[in-house]
Amino acid sequence: MNAHVPADPTVVHPMPGQPRVVLLRPLVTSPLIEVGEYSYYDDPDDPTAFETRNVLYHYGPEKLVIGRFCALGTGVRFIMNGANHRMDGPSTFPFPTMGGSWAEHFDLLTGLPNRGDTVVGNDVWFGYGATVMPGVRIGHGAIIGAGSVVTSDVPDYGIVGGNPARLIRLRHSKEDVARLLTVAWWDWPAEHITRHVRTIMSGSVADLEAAAPGA
Repeated sequence: MNAHVPADPTVVHPMPGQPRVVLLRPLVTSPLIEVGEYSYYDDPDDPTAFETRNVLYHYGPEKLVIGRFCALGTGVRFIMNGANHRMDGPSTFPFPTMGGSWAEHFDLLTGLPNRGDTVVGNDVWFGYGATVMPGVRIGHGAIIGAGSVVTSDVPDYGIVGGNPARLIRLRHSKEDVARLLTVAWWDWPAEHITRHVRTIMSGSVADLEAAAPGA
């Protein structure tokens, strides 16, 4: 009998008795949102409404892509490109969206700034109430401090905080970051990850390298 049984990535509520925690991959239905296995969201109100409450102004066509093993604290929000307004005229009000004959001027809303997809790497931890602005790319292993407003890209294993979010430090040396990216433990088979959970959580970079498949 195999004692190394991975957690089930297909259940919506992975923690018995804790309905506030949901795995996002089995929950998300929008073709514009991609979430990797085991990434979760924690919210005491209604975590199952993540697509509508936490991904805002998502009128397309840009995507929100979130990697595997990401932890999203309560109130994390992704602002998408649909939030943009014209700023080159006297008013920023989006008259054509309100209907009536104003809709005849919808061409005034085309060509608004679009920063493209919002992409989050693997193993990223988002603190309570963090906000991610359109088109931002967040690297693997990053930590986004509580209340941060992320307006620019975050490097791999970077810790950022503030409004606008600034890089506080890297979690590891640049050399070790390169080694961690090469190991890419989040891409290991689930059974192999299961055998090496303690190393992934508390081992050294060398330990992780030694545990890699085929090492």
